Amino acid sequence: MPKDTTSGGSSNPTRQQGEETVAAAVRVQILATEHWSLLGTRSTTWAEVMSRISIHLTVASAGLVVLALVAQVGGFGTAFDVLSIGLASAVLVLGTLTGVRVHNASVDDAALIMGMNRIRAAYVAIDPGLAQYFVASRHDDQAGIMQTYTMGAARHLLSHVVGSTNMFMNVVNTIVAGALGALIANAANASPALIAIVGSLRSLTYLVVVIAIGLRSFSHTPTDARFPTTPA
Repeated sequence: MPKDTTSGGSSNPTRQQGEETVAAAVRVQILATEHWSLLGTRSTTWAEVMSRISIHLTVASAGLVVLALVAQVGGFGTAFDVLSIGLASAVLVLGTLTGVRVHNASVDDAALIMGMNRIRAAYVAIDPGLAQYFVASRHDDQAGIMQTYTMGAARHLLSHVVGSTNMFMNVVNTIVAGALGALIANAANASPALIAIVGSLRSLTYLVVVIAIGLRSFSHTPTDARFPTTPA
């Protein structure tokens, strides 16, 4: 008796091909859902970070207004010194905490970028012809993450670093740290030259420390890279 080729899952080429097509479509749908989930998480994270930065700058601006009013009423006496040192300390603490949040958000953002790069690698695995249409990278190592950040323009990496939110917060906090050091030196009746030196050294120390911490976090290559730029 001839074998019935209309029954049986593996004996029908048409049905098998259809199952593979449905499976590929389902995989693409799952990947797209995950892709949008990562994008949503990234958007929410940076919205919260920008809100924190706005609060910090509002507090700093209010502190300057208070100091200006106190100086108009009572001059630059002991009360002004005490209040200015206290407000500068509070602004620096809030700025440092905000900088830590921005740093953590940047680390999380790199992880989200790595995840989306992996999803692009999955898209290319399903359809290799898609590779030529991607501007962002499909590799999840450090080189691939930086390619996605700079949209493939490695020559613009320095401008991305200098113009980053991390650098913005570091510069603001550095200015406040230098001003706080100068205020403390002024309250101790130091000479103008010594006040300038103390403020500059405090600013430089703060900036070096925060940049060193940032470089330590971002300079290492991900150890769990599954789709490196140069395959091992």
